[in-house]
Amino acid sequence: MALTDTVTQQPERNTPMVDLHCHFLPGIDDGPASLEDAVALARTAVENGIGRVVVTPHIHCGRYENDLDSIRPVFEMFSREIEIRGIPIRLDFAAEVRMGPEIIEMIESGRLPFLGMQDGYRMLLLEFPHSHIPLGSEKMVNWLLLRKIRPVIAHPERNKDVMRSLSKIVPFIEMGCLLQVTAGSVAGNFGPFCQDICVKLLESGWVWALASDAHNLAYRPPELEAGRVAAEKVVGNAASWAMVHDNPASILESYSV
Repeated sequence: MALTDTVTQQPERNTPMVDLHCHFLPGIDDGPASLEDAVALARTAVENGIGRVVVTPHIHCGRYENDLDSIRPVFEMFSREIEIRGIPIRLDFAAEVRMGPEIIEMIESGRLPFLGMQDGYRMLLLEFPHSHIPLGSEKMVNWLLLRKIRPVIAHPERNKDVMRSLSKIVPFIEMGCLLQVTAGSVAGNFGPFCQDICVKLLESGWVWALASDAHNLAYRPPELEAGRVAAEKVVGNAASWAMVHDNPASILESYSV
């Protein structure tokens, strides 16, 4: 008998998943344009086993001029609509914040929403440009960490610098950043090369969370399970569930925007 035949497999979990990064709010960034499209995303998330989401519209100076005060009323309107329609999903909000010097003033003036809290650090969903990691990013991350703000780096596997060389993300991991990988990337939806980057990140033990980064139903739907299953093949059942439930849930319980 092979050794693997004697191992008791951990049973599947039925716990609703937590999505830390998605674009559900209508008319505020490149997510859904209408309220109906936004509601459809929430319904689909529930159908796909997601029980809690943090909606994270872009804050990207010069493109999406959002901040805490502009996001909050749209979130409250959307939350009321979800409640009225009886969709069983728990909503929170933060933002996907583009790396840039502008965020210094936004933090100092209290205009950025955060994902959650862990070990005394506020957790910031931080996005690099897709094309590269900007010069000075390590200094910016150090500035954040000194102020008890821990970056959760969004979809590093789709950053061109990281795709060219995995070593580009290592300094940020060593500084204490966490990595949020897109579930669709792990499942192969962004192509085999991107999927291979995900496997290497998973094998290195660097992936803290999987999230959908959902924008629409056609091309970027709110799905986590296919990515979790693909991750399970690399890191095992328990670790894959930690990425879609335990880890994201851990930063939400003691924090409110």
